[in-house]
Amino acid sequence: MDRKIAKKSTMPKKVGIIFVVALLLALSAYTLLNLNSGRALNVDSERIAISSVSTGTFEDFIPIRARVTPAKTLFLDAIEGGRVERILVEDGANLKAGDLIVELSNASLQLNVLGNETRVAEQLNNMRSIELSLEQNRLQHKRNLADIQYQIKMLSRQLSREASLLKTNALSQSQYDDTKDTLDWYQQQLQLTLESQESDSRMQGEQLTFLRETSARLESNLAISRQNLDNMNVRAPVAGKLSGFNVEIGQSIGQGERLGQIDTPDDFKLTAQIDEFYLGRVDIGQQAQFDDYRLQIRKIYPQVQNGQFEVDFEFIEQQPDNIRRGQTIQIKLTLGDATEAILIPNGAFYQDTGGNWIFVVNQQGTEAIKRSVRLGRRNSRYIEVLEGLEVGEKVVTSPYTSYQDLQRLNLSQ
Repeated sequence: MDRKIAKKSTMPKKVGIIFVVALLLALSAYTLLNLNSGRALNVDSERIAISSVSTGTFEDFIPIRARVTPAKTLFLDAIEGGRVERILVEDGANLKAGDLIVELSNASLQLNVLGNETRVAEQLNNMRSIELSLEQNRLQHKRNLADIQYQIKMLSRQLSREASLLKTNALSQSQYDDTKDTLDWYQQQLQLTLESQESDSRMQGEQLTFLRETSARLESNLAISRQNLDNMNVRAPVAGKLSGFNVEIGQSIGQGERLGQIDTPDDFKLTAQIDEFYLGRVDIGQQAQFDDYRLQIRKIYPQVQNGQFEVDFEFIEQQPDNIRRGQTIQIKLTLGDATEAILIPNGAFYQDTGGNWIFVVNQQGTEAIKRSVRLGRRNSRYIEVLEGLEVGEKVVTSPYTSYQDLQRLNLSQ
């Protein structure tokens, strides 16, 4: 007997196929959307800082933590090494110029100075002997010259008398000739003596000048040797406060070793470390403010260490009475005039982006899109916006450490 076979329904299978196809289409659309918009990350909006773009007065200054240091410091170095024999003051003492600080001893230096004194004394004595000999020679020339002139004068008189006698035949011709020849000889001796005296006088003058210059140098060397010995007694070159002084009796001090320093009393400057970002904007003469006291930059050290460079400030008119060495105070360094500008709050994002881009929140507050911007000056509170942002927009100002390679942040409550 024939049976009627029931036809199976295909509806559930078709529904399943349609669901799978729709799911694949949705997944493809989501993937395509992500590829078009770049890499994204879901972020809790309450865990990031969102700030508004606004307009206002931008004060071009930076706050600086400065340290009080002496305006002038003089270092005490051991000119000659030695052994500490006596300490007369303690670290932190207020000194007057010339006050004795510490006494050193150096037997080798003392013997060396004594030897130098002996050698210099011998050389000076030899030069004094030479000077005496030259002076005696000069006086001998003068005596010889006086004797010759006297003989010429006497012979001239005698020759005059003999000429009268010769006319009366009271004197022989030979005797007259002898007197005349003697006179001629003395006159020649006079010329030779004058030439010799002139030559000797010139040479003696040059030699005496050389000897005196040599004596001056030797005496100067001797004075230096004595000064080196006197430097074993270390004295305060200027009035001030002694610091960094830490020596003990019996301690050996090397030549040139630092013993301490003297700081000028009640005269201070401020030293501060500034971020290298401001190196091109800081210049000598720029002014800063501490309470009601004005300062200006006196010196800039261009060497950058750990991303910072050092600057010295000096008080312009007067300095506070209540500051002390080593104290740190907050000052405000003015870099430029205050101007109206578009502003965003200063945040940690700047260190991660260098001010080249920022995440901008859309109007719905559901996502933040990466956008290129151009930022200008900044202070402790605000950053100046030059291009890329409009007033009223919102931006993410918290750190971007985890967002460097992202194009979009999906914000969730």
